[in-house]
Amino acid sequence: MTLTATAPTDLLTVEPIGPFHGARVLGVELARADDDTIAAVRAALTAHKVLFFPAQALDPDSQVRLGRRLGELTPSHPVVRGVDEEHPEIYALDAADNGFGDTWHTDVTFVRRPPLGSILRAVQLPPVGGDTSWADAEAAYASLSAPVRALADQLTAVHDGNREWGYHLAQRGGNRWDDGEYTRLTPVEHPVVRVHPETGRRSLFVNPGFTSHIAGVSEAESRGLLDAFYAHLTKPEHIVRHRWSPGDVAMWDNRSTLHYAARDYGDFRRIMHRVTLRGDEPVGPATIS
Repeated sequence: MTLTATAPTDLLTVEPIGPFHGARVLGVELARADDDTIAAVRAALTAHKVLFFPAQALDPDSQVRLGRRLGELTPSHPVVRGVDEEHPEIYALDAADNGFGDTWHTDVTFVRRPPLGSILRAVQLPPVGGDTSWADAEAAYASLSAPVRALADQLTAVHDGNREWGYHLAQRGGNRWDDGEYTRLTPVEHPVVRVHPETGRRSLFVNPGFTSHIAGVSEAESRGLLDAFYAHLTKPEHIVRHRWSPGDVAMWDNRSTLHYAARDYGDFRRIMHRVTLRGDEPVGPATIS
């Protein structure tokens, strides 16, 4: 059963790191946490959107167990198979195999039900570099001017995984996801503004990684709108940046954030392991009004 965001968070020591999102959670051993603590973590995830847990002792088995306590896990990725046969849920982002993430994106928005969130742990880090940044899509929506918010509320965007994953799919085959075995990537439509299913707050739900265009407008209009949304989403005041240390674990709410992994570490190897929480179909303002 998926936990909701109604549990109290006063069991946790939480240090906010940004005015809108991002927090460090101190004094929690995720591998040993009791049920009340896990429920508080789940509530803090929705409240702060991105959480960082230093000095954790997770391995592949305990990372999968943690994910299952926080929600229902998906397979590793619609296109990429798991890190090994024993851990089909773990997606390995390995710089030696083009696992970079150096484009602003929200995970797997090119499927009908994008993930609720992700849990990422550092496995091997370069001596310097490789930081990850997160943008708060809820704060970005709230700080748009009222006329632009009203326009965004009416729009629908197409999300297409072929640019990023089409070649990989053709060369290596796909993986299993909600709709069965992935053999092709069919573009999907999502509202440009997503209403969070737990909080009711609105976020800009477009990203440079997978959003191909705005539906129902000209190519020039689509390009202009998306460029404006992307520039606004990634303003410095909407971003927190994390410098990884060994043992770090990050969690984020995929429904209200974008992220970007800096590719600034040269030939050094960077390996991260991610598990993903199953989400639901995005709903826009027009659907609930």
